Parts: sequence; structure tokens; C-alpha cells
Amino acid sequence: MRFATTVIHAGQEPDPRTGAVTPPIYMTSTYSRKEQDEYAYARGANPTRDALQNSLAALEGAKHALSFSSGMGAITTALTLLKKGDHVVVTDDCYGGVYRMFTRIVNNYGIESTFIDLRDLVDAEDAFRPETRMLWMESPTNPLMKVMDLRELAVIAKAHDALSVCDNTFASPALQNPLALGVDLTVHSTTKYIAGHADLLGGALVMNRDDLHEKLKFAQNALGAVPSAFDCWLTLRGIKTLAIRMEKHCDNAEALARFLEEHKAVAKVHYPGLAGDPGHGIAKKQMRRFGGMLSFELRSAARIVERLKRLEVVLVAESLGGVESLIEHPASMTHASVPKEQREKQGITDGLVRFSVGIEDVRDLTEDLERALA
Repeated sequence: MRFATTVIHAGQEPDPRTGAVTPPIYMTSTYSRKEQDEYAYARGANPTRDALQNSLAALEGAKHALSFSSGMGAITTALTLLKKGDHVVVTDDCYGGVYRMFTRIVNNYGIESTFIDLRDLVDAEDAFRPETRMLWMESPTNPLMKVMDLRELAVIAKAHDALSVCDNTFASPALQNPLALGVDLTVHSTTKYIAGHADLLGGALVMNRDDLHEKLKFAQNALGAVPSAFDCWLTLRGIKTLAIRMEKHCDNAEALARFLEEHKAVAKVHYPGLAGDPGHGIAKKQMRRFGGMLSFELRSAARIVERLKRLEVVLVAESLGGVESLIEHPASMTHASVPKEQREKQGITDGLVRFSVGIEDVRDLTEDLERALA
């Protein structure tokens, strides 16, 4: 099946007992073992969660998927693949929650990390050590929209016997499939584009390797960061419109990136869909379109949050990937936990703004931005 058909049908087949075209919500914690042994306790397995996991695997063209109560729940579970003495190479422009995990939590368990701009393949390979066991990537990155060559980085990781991991939240499976490029493990915050309506928390790990699935499924049950049946059902509902939503997100983002590029108050726009963007060439090779996320730098950072609050259609908020447009100031919001020196080294300036472009009428969004930036 092609993607637009997969999102509607994979994992969401009619209920065999009743014929219901929408998967039932199994709001149960305990299962009778009299006539079946597949289900025992909902932390280990739930039919609605199974339907979601089947759908997520199909979206990425994968054998296996595991769903979690949040994106950070998925990330935390993925990091159980590491042990004391291991080393991780991490993209320097990563989500603030990932930065916190590597610098304030897993480091306490004897796991070291090196943050580096993974766009430079020579620097990336030089960062590997004999004890490197994982390469952590995002593409496009959060918030600078850096695009890295996932295929080449996966080859480098494999050559060093390291696991390659890519957070695919910004692109979503509609636009990019890291596993098809050789990556071992894909991470999603399903809260974002996959669910798409800002009404739930969720995460996912997707993989082809049976050994990874076995280890991570054990950790999923042992740690217990599993989603509720209702959140699984909501996510499945959101998935049905993922293909058409992403087309509109991309249409709007491409138009607004061009508008902002010409605006006198804007110094720079970060968006791989612009021909002059450093990641444009690689994005054309590994993405189907360029996504609904962009960031831009204002010429003046003075009272920047107050200026953003002038917006009437676009909401000032920290999340992303929903049908509504959201805008935020990374230095004081999503990346505030990253030390200022580290932020500035990465290019996250006080004038940087991150924009999750929604699916509203692009004319309303353009007019709203024009009023706020005047």
C-alpha cells in the first residue's frame, strides 16, 4: 500500500468480532487467562496499543514498533541499551530534553557523551571512540533545522559497531524513513505530527532488528512508560489524516519561509526547503518534502517574547506538529536548560525563533506575522 492508504488502514482493520471500522478502546488492566494467553496485564500488552504499534511499524516500513507514554519515555527506554562505560556521539543541536538526559541523568551512570555537529562527516567519525556504542541523530534538528546525511552516518556507526538512532519527529514518517537509509532505530514523539492535534502525549521506537525489539520490549514492560488505551486510540485517529496534514504543513512552511526570508526584521531563515539552505541538497535526497518546521533569527532580540505575543492567530507555545501554528523562543523556553555558552556555541541565539507552521490559511498566517514583526 502507498503511504496515504497505509495511514488509514494499517493496524486499523475492522474488528473481527463486530465489524467496527474503528479499533475498539480496551480500557482494561487485567485479562482472564481461561481461554487465552496473549494478554495478561496491560503494562505488558493491550490490544489497542498493539493496533497502534502495528500502524507505526507500517508507517516506517518496519517490522516492529513500540509505543510509550511520551517521547521522553521512548528516549529513556532507548537509552537502556547502554551500560556503564559506554560512550555516545550526539548531534550538538538536539532537543533540550535529550541534552538533559545525556548531561544530567545517564552521565551519573557512567555513560559519557560527545556533542558534535554531525553535518561534518569527518568530525563525526573522529568523535567515535573504542567504547562508543551509540550515535544519536536528529534530522532536521531542533531548533536550527540542520540536515545530516543519515545514510552516511549510519555507515560510520556500523563501521564502529555502534547503534545508529534517529529522532524522526520533525520530518514524520510521511516525509522521511531513516530505517530505509540504514539507521537501526527510529524515535518519535507521537505527541507531535503523528497524533497531530495537541491532545495527547506519546512516543515510539521503531526498528527492523529482532534483537533490538526483544531488548526494548522487555524494557518497555519493565520500566512501564506505556500509553493509556485511550491515548493509543487518539493517536490512531490522528494517524488517519497524517498524509494530508503533512502536505498542508509543507505548503504553508515553504510559503512562509520565503516570506520571512524577504522580511526586513528577519536576519536569517533556517529551512531546508530554501534553495540557499546548507541542508537543501541532502534534504532533497532523503526527504520527500521539507516539513512544517522552520526557525528564523530576528535582527533585534529586544523584548522578543513580548513581540511574539502580539500574534493573534499563531500561538506562543512550546510544542509542535499540531494543526495549529505555534511559535516559541528556544533560549528562554525549549532550550532554557542548555547553558547559555553551549546554546550560543550551537547557534541558538537570543534572537532565534522556532515556528511550527500549522494548516491554517497561509494568508492569515502571513498577515499575522506581518503585524507582529512590524
